[in-house]
Amino acid sequence: MKQLATVVAGLAALVLATGTTAFGATKTGPGAVYSLTNSAQGNAVAVYDRAPDGHLLAPRLYPTLGLGNGAGLGSQGGLALTADGATLLAVNPASNTLSAFAVDRNGLRLLDVVSSFGTSPVSVTVRHRVAYVLNGGSLSIHGYTLDAKGLTPIAGSTAALSKTANTPSQIAFARNGVLVVTERGSNTVDAFALDGHSLPAAPREISSVGNAPFGFDFAHGFAVVSDANAGAGNSAATAYSVAADGTLQALGAPVSTGQAAACWLVASTDGRYVFTANAGSGTISTIAVGAKGGLSVIHTTTVSAGLHIVDEAISGDGRFLYVLSDKTGVVYGFAVAADGSLSSLGAVDGLPAGSGALVAR
Repeated sequence: MKQLATVVAGLAALVLATGTTAFGATKTGPGAVYSLTNSAQGNAVAVYDRAPDGHLLAPRLYPTLGLGNGAGLGSQGGLALTADGATLLAVNPASNTLSAFAVDRNGLRLLDVVSSFGTSPVSVTVRHRVAYVLNGGSLSIHGYTLDAKGLTPIAGSTAALSKTANTPSQIAFARNGVLVVTERGSNTVDAFALDGHSLPAAPREISSVGNAPFGFDFAHGFAVVSDANAGAGNSAATAYSVAADGTLQALGAPVSTGQAAACWLVASTDGRYVFTANAGSGTISTIAVGAKGGLSVIHTTTVSAGLHIVDEAISGDGRFLYVLSDKTGVVYGFAVAADGSLSSLGAVDGLPAGSGALVAR
């Protein structure tokens, strides 16, 4: 196992405090939700087993052997699952590393911990056994191949973001294999086409149509991006086409949510809807996505007025949506109806303040 030479201080205390071993023995149910403690004393993945009706059990913690920053990730995609759900990747922003776990019916098994080849990794994505990490501090990306033993760095894959990039928020693979990166500080979006060796070309940059592009997901092949600040406490979402050469094109003007700080955004499994977590309003907006990228807000669901809700995740079967409050460490669950409306499944606590990232299977 390709682990770092130095074991994170405080790991033993973290394991004892949670009442688990590094490789828990509790049987995983039909699905699970994963988050990060992002603790500066020792980062860990929190695993919430999911019942068939969508309710979550209390989390079990699996140390990453890396460090969080303790203050919130300020990004989307701090965790990533392979399409088959067999491997989980996690960022360690304060130790500049990336952890890989095998996912099995007993929980998680740490495979390795590798350098992020930059500083302050905040987001990671994986497609067809190739992974890329976004380094928020060094404004760069780096790639890896992924197998049963973990991550292997791809030589020559480190690439800088565009020259104007500032405060990157997320990296993710489009369906055609292009890497997309949002940069809320500079109101820009980058796209990297990869060659046959999974090496990135120079980034293609466009100015964001909306203000403060943050989280995004793909629906009907389009990248739907949250615009965190559209002025006057409002926020929005914008759809973009992503060409195979990395060319991005906005498919219309931003569509206002009428809510504050819509930073995080995920798509339903069928691509008909996207959901924004509106941190400033404590609400979730359901936005319908048309076949040509047209967007329209159709539902607004209140989680808790004034609650700072951030990361979101859709279950693998598409039936449930989960959202995290990074101030309280509480994960809220919702059943997703055919019309995109949401009904509450209650909440589960267990994370420290400053936690972040959410992904589900």
